[in-house]
Amino acid sequence: MKRMARFQQTFASQSGFAKYGRKSKRELFLDPMNQVVPWSELLALVEPVYPKAGNGRQPVGLGIMLRTYFL
Repeated sequence: MKRMARFQQTFASQSGFAKYGRKSKRELFLDPMNQVVPWSELLALVEPVYPKAGNGRQPVGLGIMLRTYFL
């Protein structure tokens, strides 16, 4: 119970300062990329040929894989 109260206290203190935080280098790079690249159109184009989950290994999510290739 004490551990849960400590978790809630740290969560409350972190959420209060979220508006003052700096953006990471990753966020600074990905924000313009999300504005420029038409992700929904690309996902719709690639989805029919992307492997589906079956008896083998689970494929990585299409959105994640497409963004990785674009990096």
